[in-house]
Amino acid sequence: MVVAPAPPAARKRPAVLEFWRSTIGKKAVMAVTGLLMVAFLLAHMVGNLKIFFGPGEFDAYSAWLRTIGAPVLHHEWYLWIQRTGLLIALVLHIVAAAQLSRRDRRARPVRYVHGRRPKATFATRTMRWGGVIIAFYVVWHVLDLTVGAVHQDFVPHHPYHNVVANFQVWWINLIYFVPVILVGLHINHGFFSAAQTLGVNRPARRRALKITGSTLAFVITAGFLLVPIAVMTGMVE
Repeated sequence: MVVAPAPPAARKRPAVLEFWRSTIGKKAVMAVTGLLMVAFLLAHMVGNLKIFFGPGEFDAYSAWLRTIGAPVLHHEWYLWIQRTGLLIALVLHIVAAAQLSRRDRRARPVRYVHGRRPKATFATRTMRWGGVIIAFYVVWHVLDLTVGAVHQDFVPHHPYHNVVANFQVWWINLIYFVPVILVGLHINHGFFSAAQTLGVNRPARRRALKITGSTLAFVITAGFLLVPIAVMTGMVE
């Protein structure tokens, strides 16, 4: 009697890959990467406000950023490590969001009667396209104020001049204002969602988390908008 050989055992996927493929894994990745980017935005916003102390201090702050980690890290290494980390976080955030959105549509092939989810807020309804606009703006921002490729009057190593010259152009302010407001809406909705995903949300903490998310969204949005408004009104020149 000939016994057929047993089929080879299915190769088990690595735990990290299995976690990523799961819905909760993608939500966790979105939550963690989102919170990392919020922390960066808060620090970046505070740094931007140094422009109110004049060109000398603002340019010195910009130069200091290039020396963080010295002498262990070479000139600008910290910035490139940070940029790489943020880029990875942004890509993971976008990919996870897109895949979760596709799963949601597949799970509900029939549209809602009125075309919207019940009780959906404006922030919730704009999360998808808002995220796309923000991603495009990040690319523009790097080309504009980091490398100067699209800046009309870019002067290397003179960030104060570059910022002021930038926000004296009305259409650049428009390009800046829309994504910043969308970032605020994104944070207002996403902070609470991240807390739910990470298990931080409890009935007793619900109100505090909502207030924290709304406060963060307002502070970051207002802080970033304050600089172009100050340039437009002549407070910074």
